[in-house]
Amino acid sequence: MTRGERAATALRRFATWESCLGALTSLFILAAVATVPRFATGFNISQAIAGISEKALIVLPMALLMITREIDLSVASILALSSVVLGVLLQAGIGLALAIPIVLLAGTACGVVNGLLVTRLGLSSLLVTLGTMAFYRGLGYVLLGADSVNELPDALTDFGIGNFLVGAIPQTIVPFLLLAPVFMLVLSATAIGRRIYAVGGSPDVALYSGIAIGRLKLGLFALSGLMCAIAGIVFTARLSNARADNAQGFELEIITMALLGGINVFGGRGRLTGVIWAALLLATLRNVLGLEGIGGEAQGISIGLLLILSLLLNGLVESRLARLRARRRAPAPQAGAASPA
Repeated sequence: MTRGERAATALRRFATWESCLGALTSLFILAAVATVPRFATGFNISQAIAGISEKALIVLPMALLMITREIDLSVASILALSSVVLGVLLQAGIGLALAIPIVLLAGTACGVVNGLLVTRLGLSSLLVTLGTMAFYRGLGYVLLGADSVNELPDALTDFGIGNFLVGAIPQTIVPFLLLAPVFMLVLSATAIGRRIYAVGGSPDVALYSGIAIGRLKLGLFALSGLMCAIAGIVFTARLSNARADNAQGFELEIITMALLGGINVFGGRGRLTGVIWAALLLATLRNVLGLEGIGGEAQGISIGLLLILSLLLNGLVESRLARLRARRRAPAPQAGAASPA
């Protein structure tokens, strides 16, 4: 293999949107360490990681759904409903060991309802989950009203505020650290992952190849509901309360993470590596804005701008990289060959 061929191989392997995003995130964190006072303290890092715990969990199944050309806008409402169900069960005297499985079943049921409406009735996931977004949060208000449950077991609240290792890593990120490698392995190295890409890349070809598209999508919606329920338990533990208005606006940031991470809005492409870099970038951005005294509304504007920029920049970088790879693959012109007229 010549030096040019080796360079082209290295380019194809490393010149990706994920590597560009990783470099950008690393530079942003280094700039924050150098210029923002109190950023590099253990307490601040712990708070920044804790703040992203629930969104990082939910974006994993969201990325898989988007690769299959679907979306779930009801994720924040399922999280809030799961939190309310947990609070109501604990308030009624049911033990934590029994309440948690019930909450997981409730969240999964919400996802199954979304999936059945999409796959059995052929409705758009955008419209279905837009409707269930209001429905699930409304159920939360029916169960708990505008009240909150603040009397929670010590085992739950201790998990929400505890750290491990050097004291800068919150326990609330543990479910993500355990589940993210599983999602990455399934998507990149199993038959299910190949089916997910096939369905998003070309649904007609996937159908004629024998892939049970409806069953696959129903399973992904159910998985999304389950992950939202886990996130609801983590959120309740971290804030030490259960309310129906919890996690307002989370869906925008979760979709931003997926798109910024390179998940194609038209399906069929994207990797969870990029999504994790995007989650890290957004967590750092929110934390820096908070340390600089910039409030929640301005942070929301920044996230919205980042979403628009990510769509533009992703397309631009991907097209440039594709051109560069094509140029590297093109055979060198032969000496003495006639040039086209």
